[in-house]
Amino acid sequence: MAKPTLVLLHGVGLDHTMWEPVAGQLADRFTVITPDLPGHGARPPAPQGVTLADLADGVADLIPPGSHLVGFSLGALVVQHLALAEPGLAATLTYVSSVCRRTREERDAVLDRLATARADVGASTDASLKRWYEGTDVAPALVDRTEKVLRANDTDSFLRCYEVFATADAGLGPRLGEIAQPSLAVTGADDPGSTPEMTHRLAEALPDCRAVIVPGARHMLPVQHPRALVAALTTFIGERAHV
Repeated sequence: MAKPTLVLLHGVGLDHTMWEPVAGQLADRFTVITPDLPGHGARPPAPQGVTLADLADGVADLIPPGSHLVGFSLGALVVQHLALAEPGLAATLTYVSSVCRRTREERDAVLDRLATARADVGASTDASLKRWYEGTDVAPALVDRTEKVLRANDTDSFLRCYEVFATADAGLGPRLGEIAQPSLAVTGADDPGSTPEMTHRLAEALPDCRAVIVPGARHMLPVQHPRALVAALTTFIGERAHV
């Protein structure tokens, strides 16, 4: 019997390599696909005016029908868009470190970070690395790899995709109740941007969703606590899809 397919979508400014700590633990049970989003990794820069729909369309053809979709941060918004645009595409949906229906204060905070990136992308990268990893026990080599990926981005492309991340939840929020697929929302207890409150907000907005909060984890949950994420993911898929 063929293994089910698991598709992992990364966050803004990152690429498929962020999933390596997780993908290695899942390969025995799933066929794991880790595409780069448009404007990321080895793909061409994102054009002016890129939208969430453009990012989703850029990976939709790489996703076999019946896959289990997992999105991190911006990738979680892409998963939400795909669930609405192509409801038959995925068997289950998992949102890792996802924002949801930002409040005015939460929106102001992310727009402030976007403004910092526009003024000084290097300072923005420094701030992200500090926010994601400071005080954690993540191996320095993994932190260095994240930094190299962030600093290798085409600046204009990164800023265009960051704007999508900062604003797209406003359009998704009113439609979350239309997403009927079994869903999992998981984030770190110490994530200051994609907070536990947002994860509970997402779980309450979706018709069939459970929330999992990982103690001691910050935003880069797949890198900091891959085993906890794998456990939550495989338990959820096993119960809902009998894999």
